[in-house]
Amino acid sequence: MLLYGRNPVLEAIADGRVAEVLVARGVEESFIRELKELDVLVRFTSRIEMDQMVGTTQHQGVVAEVEDLKWASVDDIFERAESRGEPLLIVLLDGITDPRNFGAIIRSAEVLGAHGVVVEERRSAPLSPVVAKTAAGAVAYLPVAQTKNLPRFIDALKEDNVWVYGAAGEAAQDIGRTDFSGKLALVIGAEGEGLRRLVREKCDVLVKIPTSGRVQSLNASVAAGILLYEATRNRARSEQ
Repeated sequence: MLLYGRNPVLEAIADGRVAEVLVARGVEESFIRELKELDVLVRFTSRIEMDQMVGTTQHQGVVAEVEDLKWASVDDIFERAESRGEPLLIVLLDGITDPRNFGAIIRSAEVLGAHGVVVEERRSAPLSPVVAKTAAGAVAYLPVAQTKNLPRFIDALKEDNVWVYGAAGEAAQDIGRTDFSGKLALVIGAEGEGLRRLVREKCDVLVKIPTSGRVQSLNASVAAGILLYEATRNRARSEQ
């Protein structure tokens, strides 16, 4: 797989998955020196050739060939929470098929302290270079797993005393008045469609992000970031 973008490539190098990096001519010398200090072979090409190679101009002048990104297991997520001595915080995605939204949610989840992301196998964007680029390297640190059936997975979480909150614009409960302490899962639906009926029904509580503008809906990745921030802030406050 061709990985592009500076943060994703640097993370892959640090993870030992890159031996050679392709750099566009004209990239600043300071970045080239940084690459060489990481003990990787640097080859140069034109930006036009690089554009054609990866099918986009958004590569930031660097491309590396790495093994395909691999899905983690759900157990990896539980082990991450246990090793940190923290109550589980997991993000469930219901129908997020846009790779940029997927990558941005992974990035927010890693930055804001979630223990992992879970998607349904047939209702998700794949782990692709676009996802890795948008996630800015977060896929190297955060377990991202698949489940065959999201509603059944939610049932299993609830049996383990995980409280499940679904994001819904029409919900009555405001996230600012929600107790996010304890083990919890945050469920984010597809843009436009929102949560599927069965997924919605499986949630313990539906919550909303209060808005005041004329546009009443948020981008899925923005909504996920706000919900994650409020959950982690609430949990930190409850521990004081």
